[in-house]
Amino acid sequence: MGDDRSSQAEAPKLLDDDSEIARREVENGFRQWEATLAEIETELERGGAYRLRLSTILALHRLAVDGLEAFAGAFRPGPVKITKSRHVPPEAALVPELVEEMCDTVNDNWQNWSPIELGAYVLWRMCWIHPFTDGNGRTARALSYLVLNVAARERLSGTTTIPELIERNKTPYYEALEAADAALEATGDIDVAAMSNLFEALLAEQLLSALNRAKNKPAP
Repeated sequence: MGDDRSSQAEAPKLLDDDSEIARREVENGFRQWEATLAEIETELERGGAYRLRLSTILALHRLAVDGLEAFAGAFRPGPVKITKSRHVPPEAALVPELVEEMCDTVNDNWQNWSPIELGAYVLWRMCWIHPFTDGNGRTARALSYLVLNVAARERLSGTTTIPELIERNKTPYYEALEAADAALEATGDIDVAAMSNLFEALLAEQLLSALNRAKNKPAP
C-alpha cells in the first residue's frame, strides 16, 4: 500500500525480521480488536455515564504494538514524523496534556454531540496529537469505534466495520484528516465535518453489510 502513511520516530524496534513483524502485527490486531469489542460490551452492560480515560487509550495501544515497540502502552518520549503528510505533531512534552484535553472534550460533550461526531472527533484528534512512536492510526481507529458504539448505546451491526472499511480505502480517511487539520490551522477552531460525513457514509456501508447478510441464504 504505497500511499499509506506511517510514523517515524527515534525509538528502538524489538524485531528486525519483516515476516515476524508482519505476523506479530496481525496477531496484535486481533487482540486489540477483541479488546475493543469486549470494552464496548462491558460499557453497554454497565450503562450510566461513560468517561473516556487515559488508561483505555494506553491499554489499546499496548495491544497494538506489543512485542514490536519499546514504548508499547506509553506516550512517545520524543518527536515523531508522519510520512506523506504535511502535519507536524506537537512536541512530546505536550502529549499527556493534549490527550487529557481530548478526553475532557469527549466527556464534556457526551450529551451534546452525536455518536458520529464524538467518534469523528476522537479519530481526528488522536491522529493530530500522534501520541505514540507507532500504532497511532490503529489505536485511533479502535478508540473512535469504541466511542461511537458506546455513545450509540448499542453494538452496531455489520459484518464489515468502520475500521475495516477505512483499512480497505484510506484515501477518504486521509482527506478528512487533512480537512480538519486545515480548519484548525486556518481558524483555530475544531471542524470535523468532513470526518463526520465519512463516518456516516462508512456506518451506512457497515449496516448495509448486515442487511445483505440477513437477506442471503447461508452457504450449505
